[in-house]
Amino acid sequence: MLTPLPAEEWDDRTRAALESAVPPERRDPESAGNALATLARHPDLAAKFLPFNTYLLTDSTLPARLRELVILRVSHHHGCAYEWVHHGVLGRAAGLSDADVEAARTGTAADPFDRLVLTAVDELHHGSQISPATWAALGERLDERARMDLIFTAGGYGVLATALNTFGVEPEPWAGRPEFYQAD
Repeated sequence: MLTPLPAEEWDDRTRAALESAVPPERRDPESAGNALATLARHPDLAAKFLPFNTYLLTDSTLPARLRELVILRVSHHHGCAYEWVHHGVLGRAAGLSDADVEAARTGTAADPFDRLVLTAVDELHHGSQISPATWAALGERLDERARMDLIFTAGGYGVLATALNTFGVEPEPWAGRPEFYQAD
């Protein structure tokens, strides 16, 4: 398990590693949060990973609501409380209802397209690929780039969930406790 980098070990190199993806007010141990402060232990890795993760979160062609649905389903599959708590909040801000968040947990959405997106995430999780039928069905509403972004969002957040779980990163107390259910 890893703890956040202690304040006395933060230096200019650590702050520079966060520069490409984190606003200046979050580049210190007090405001970075547990995940960023833990990633700060490896500035070279953080400097490469965070821009990719930022792309997935802010610049992806996948609509924000669907992106959050994907991330929540991934966090459920990985049993990642940190992602679940934070993306529950982000998902609601992006338009997910409480029922949508519950659907991300169960995989059974009322909306047919949401159900299809959850199926795609399940296929990626269980077989490391989206079936041709699911790919084609997604293509009725998502262009090729958005479908690619869906795959990279699921994969990127899967890697992050694995790291957060392995490092033992806990959600911040202000984030609330997860209405969380362990992975399948």
